Amino acid sequence: MRTRLVAAAVALAATAAPVGAIAAPVGAPAPAFKGTDTKGVTRSLSDFAGKWVVLEWHNSGCPYVRKHYGGHNMQALQREWTSRGVVWLTVISSAAGQQGHMEPAQADAYFADQKASQTAVLLDPSGEIGRLYDAKTTPHMFVINPDGVLVYNGAIDDRPTTDLADLSGATNYVSAALAEGMAGKAVTVATSRPYGCGVKYAR
Repeated sequence: MRTRLVAAAVALAATAAPVGAIAAPVGAPAPAFKGTDTKGVTRSLSDFAGKWVVLEWHNSGCPYVRKHYGGHNMQALQREWTSRGVVWLTVISSAAGQQGHMEPAQADAYFADQKASQTAVLLDPSGEIGRLYDAKTTPHMFVINPDGVLVYNGAIDDRPTTDLADLSGATNYVSAALAEGMAGKAVTVATSRPYGCGVKYAR
């Protein structure tokens, strides 16, 4: 029994986000970044001035990510919000040799198979963008308003599990932040504890 409890504690520590200084505090300007997408195009946050922007950290091997893609939850969110003019950037900060790392052609084929609808996929094997935002887990979600201010930082929803059944009835914090922000309201839940697999940064 004790062995099982220790194993469970270790597993929880591996998936929970560590507590520490916030690199990207809500209410402050979102950290400026520049990265290359899978098409070889350089993308900067400044390119999207005046638009709502969502950043989604991704690792194809993570069971938490697989929950949201396998249940088509993430794709549905991407379709809904990009159709309303939101820029949705999926960021892969897995280093070479680490789980979830992808080369451009591999990433394009994978997301096409997933029927994803993001604006672009940014490859960040150095972890530069991830560390700017202190992205801790996959998924870890950020919402930036048209003024370039970060209005949401945290989990995708309130069900921190890998169970597909938990997609039904979950409160989606990203959708709520976008809906409230676009309506000119303050974001009710502006921060939450991200859950998932730790981002596989270069060591």
